[in-house]
Amino acid sequence: MFSRYKKAAQPTKGPALKPAGADRPEATVAPVEHKPLLQRRPVAPAEAPAQAAALDKERKRKERMSELKVELHRRLLENLNLSALERASETELKAEIASIAGEAMAEMSVALNATERQTLNQELYDEVMGLGPLEPLLKDETVSDILVNGPQQIFVERGGKLQLTDITFKDERHLLRIIDKIVSAVGRRVDESNPYVDARLADGSRFNAMVPPIAVDGSLVSIRKFKKDKLGIDDLVRFGAFTEEMAAYLQAAVSTRLNVIVSGGTGSGKTTTLNALSSFIDNSERILTIEDTAELQLQQVHVGRMESRPANVEGKGAVTPRDCLRNALRMRPDRIIVGETRGEEVIDMLQAMNTGHDGSMTTIHANSARDGISRLENMIAMSGIEMPTKAVRSQIASAVNLIVQASRLQDGSRRMTSITEITGMEGDVISMQEIFRYERLGLAPDGKIIGRFTATGVRSHFSDRFRQWGYDLPASIYEPVEG
Repeated sequence: MFSRYKKAAQPTKGPALKPAGADRPEATVAPVEHKPLLQRRPVAPAEAPAQAAALDKERKRKERMSELKVELHRRLLENLNLSALERASETELKAEIASIAGEAMAEMSVALNATERQTLNQELYDEVMGLGPLEPLLKDETVSDILVNGPQQIFVERGGKLQLTDITFKDERHLLRIIDKIVSAVGRRVDESNPYVDARLADGSRFNAMVPPIAVDGSLVSIRKFKKDKLGIDDLVRFGAFTEEMAAYLQAAVSTRLNVIVSGGTGSGKTTTLNALSSFIDNSERILTIEDTAELQLQQVHVGRMESRPANVEGKGAVTPRDCLRNALRMRPDRIIVGETRGEEVIDMLQAMNTGHDGSMTTIHANSARDGISRLENMIAMSGIEMPTKAVRSQIASAVNLIVQASRLQDGSRRMTSITEITGMEGDVISMQEIFRYERLGLAPDGKIIGRFTATGVRSHFSDRFRQWGYDLPASIYEPVEG
């Protein structure tokens, strides 16, 4: 043992004594391979001269095309009757753009092949009627988020992973023009005095921008795309977000009007989960939804949607989520669904859950069910209402019945990692019991996380309630997975 760290034996004078058994042949020991603990990323080799020349040629071609597009766009704005664009069809407008661009290129002695001409005409149409370079990304169904870090860096999220695209803006002025086009369409403005803005695109996508001087290296834009096709419970089960047993439990919980909070981090799928859970609500119930940006897609017949509004440039006209929630209580709702609870509206939300609006739902940002409870306590404290800690926890324990934890794992997949019931108070502490959880077992060579869903073996605190409402769940769904 520790033979690799021993000093070498010093030679002795005179004949050395042979230890017993020295004449026997020694067994050969295979050298031990020691793998480095720190796995370093391979360094990319220097570009070959031919490859560098090809890249430089492509870069110069893109620059020439970008300059040509800017000049053609300027001529389009000079020649097109902008007031008539709203009445023109897409086909007519594209034909007019192709005609004006063709005449301009003939004057400039610019020759393009058919493919380049078609691409250029489409980009010009996107500049006039759409969002310029961002338009192809908005139409790409595989893209869920578009993130712009200045005019030369546009990232997208596909399958939960960020990727750098080869799409760029010509310069900062080009990017600012697109931002201004978006925000002016919804009656907002963004400039040095008001350097950030939150808005909603025509298709429902969520848009946020911050411009210089607050954004140091160029304007920052994030677009969270609005999914046109709502994912249902069956879709989420098929994608592995949770199991059929968990779906059956959640159906019973929502149908029997338990108050549910969906907890999770940014991008973990809270709104998607809330949409899926709302599918279990009966059509005969009146539902009111309150959101900062309207994203919920409820399919019931009787749904009233409300959206909060920020203050205008004069600092007036703001309508907060709390204002909407207070007004909703006077509109005879059966259930109230708040897209996200993040501030002083938490008080009214808990009051609604406690005063006859059973089955209400909301989302919060938290990393676990216990963290979610702490977040609710902090929001109540930040609202300025002074209440003893025990009274606050008692209010939460009586209002909230279930916390569903959604998480985005390191491989980009989204999982419902925990379903936890709140069972009451034990002294000054809110008592909770976990019913289902997601166990991580390892990591596959391709980076995918290996795991499984399992019950914890704890029977639901609401089993009697489920049975009284006609949802007699078998005891087997609470049995943990063996092995």
